[in-house]
Amino acid sequence: MSELVQRASQQLTELVRGELRLARAEMKEKGKRYGRGGGLFGGAGVVGLLMLQALIATVIAALSVTLPVWAAGLIVTAVLGVIAAVMAMSGKKQVDQAAPSTREQTVENVKADVAEIKESAQR
Repeated sequence: MSELVQRASQQLTELVRGELRLARAEMKEKGKRYGRGGGLFGGAGVVGLLMLQALIATVIAALSVTLPVWAAGLIVTAVLGVIAAVMAMSGKKQVDQAAPSTREQTVENVKADVAEIKESAQR
C-alpha cells in the first residue's frame, strides 16, 4: 500500500512538472508571437504616418493647380493646425474630467479623518 502511495505521489509530481514545462513553452511561444505582432503594429503605424504625409502632399499638389504652391501649402497647414488645436482642447477637457485633482482628494480625505477623530474622541 505504501509503495502505491509513493508511486502515485511520484507520478503526480512528474505530471505537475511536465505541465509546468508545457505551460512555460506555450508562454514563451506566445511571447514571441506578441513581440512580432507588436513590431508589425509599430511598422504599420509608421507606414500609416507616411501615407498621411503623402496624402497631405497630394492635397497641396491638387490645390496648387488653382493657387500658387505656397498658398496651397499654407491653407493645408492652417487646416491641420485647426484640427490639432481642436483635438488638443478636446483631449485636455477629457483629462480634466477624468479624475479630480489629487489635492482635492487629499483635502476631502483629511476632512473625513478629522471628523472621524472628533467623533471617536467624543465617545
